[in-house]
Amino acid sequence: MELSAWLSLALICLLGAMTPGASLAVVLKHTLSGGRLNGVVTSIAHGLGVAMYATLTVAGLAILIKETPWLFNFIKYAGIVMLLWLAYQALRSKPSQAKLDQHTEAVTLGQSFLHGFMIAFLNPKLAIFFLALFGQFVDAQASLGQNVIMVSTVAGIDTLWYCLIAVVLSHSALLDKLRNNVHIIDKVSGIALLAVAARIAF
Repeated sequence: MELSAWLSLALICLLGAMTPGASLAVVLKHTLSGGRLNGVVTSIAHGLGVAMYATLTVAGLAILIKETPWLFNFIKYAGIVMLLWLAYQALRSKPSQAKLDQHTEAVTLGQSFLHGFMIAFLNPKLAIFFLALFGQFVDAQASLGQNVIMVSTVAGIDTLWYCLIAVVLSHSALLDKLRNNVHIIDKVSGIALLAVAARIAF
């Protein structure tokens, strides 16, 4: 994988992880309820769930390239449309006053792991996102090493970001700042998605 392609992939994954949502709410809940270790365990489990979706997506696309190249091309260009739609939604983002769920009921490490994994595993949007995103980076000559790099990049960035949240950003003032500026993160994400779509289309 070329460095420019990897940087594009890494940037979109980072911005995607940074956008507050259900996953962030779960990590925060377990960090506040059980402590930083619980937050880290939740983050690692979430990263494993993301890695599972990424692996299945890469493997499925690799099979499509070999067996039905026309179907792969269809999915690839449908992915461009999906990326454009995601970019449009992100660019329309406005400041929100929504508050994250911060219940403080005590939780075990086992519960933290299970909840972190399931919030990723039960999110079908991840499969759609990876299908649209990876369709732009997988090619017929991709080696096992290249596919491992792609999956590791996605899972690693996701895990490290949420671990950072659990370890460093548990201070309420910082969390409020992140939440209050989610529309800025969304707009940057939208621009990055547009850039990837344009890179493939032209």
